[in-house]
Amino acid sequence: MLPALVGALLFFAAPSGAQPAGGDSTAGAMPSPSPVALAPSSATTEVGVDEHLGLALPLDLAFHDETGRPVPLREIIDRPTILTLVYYRCPGICSPLLSGLVDTLDRLDLVPGTDYEVLTISFDPSETPDLAARKRANHLAAFSKPFPAPAWTCMTGDSASIAALTDAVGFRYQRAGKDFTHPGVLTILTPDGRIARYLYGISFLPFDLKLALVEAARGKTGPSINRLLYYCFSYDPDGQKYVFSIVKVAGVVILFFAAIFVLYLVVTGRRARRGDA
Repeated sequence: MLPALVGALLFFAAPSGAQPAGGDSTAGAMPSPSPVALAPSSATTEVGVDEHLGLALPLDLAFHDETGRPVPLREIIDRPTILTLVYYRCPGICSPLLSGLVDTLDRLDLVPGTDYEVLTISFDPSETPDLAARKRANHLAAFSKPFPAPAWTCMTGDSASIAALTDAVGFRYQRAGKDFTHPGVLTILTPDGRIARYLYGISFLPFDLKLALVEAARGKTGPSINRLLYYCFSYDPDGQKYVFSIVKVAGVVILFFAAIFVLYLVVTGRRARRGDA
């Protein structure tokens, strides 16, 4: 009985949809409107991220840069890279995420273009290079100190390339009417295009981002340290805010104390039988 309860406890304590080979973070999902959307790799899966740590991205995939020129990813990714999957018309999580990234990079003591680069790719195949160029100009203008334009590339692509990239990253999103539900996450890549780490949310600590970039430069990969926090909080699309998920947390607590109680009964029962003997 005890092993069954412990197994149930581990099951409920894991993030929704977790898999042995990776992970699943669904709490960072937020909706944002778009006129056209590409369906995720599986319409039956929840929105979130399946962590593919150590997986190499398909670097032969080509996307259009701000000038409309098709460029393979291998020509962009040649140093630690911060990959953001967004879409440029998004008024929801995408703008705060990119603004939070600008604010963090502004306080980082690494050199953009030398120590790292930023790659933003739209997962909406209807968006154009012209829109990407305008968005990049807005981001660059938001820095308080000079940020070299070549260190931040904004790209667009077709449905096939987008599907291949989001599948490789493990980025899962769904269309809801004219809106999208999608996660907010930075994917940190090594210079050879492997996934080193995921950072979730819309604001980031300079220390966390610097550590991820330094480790990516060394080719190291590591699990996300804030997955437990995102398990405890869920996004409320109606209120457009994160709320404490009391049901999930209470379930884990109840199972934990139930396992402790059963363990206590087993131990005291064995002691009683030994005393009788």
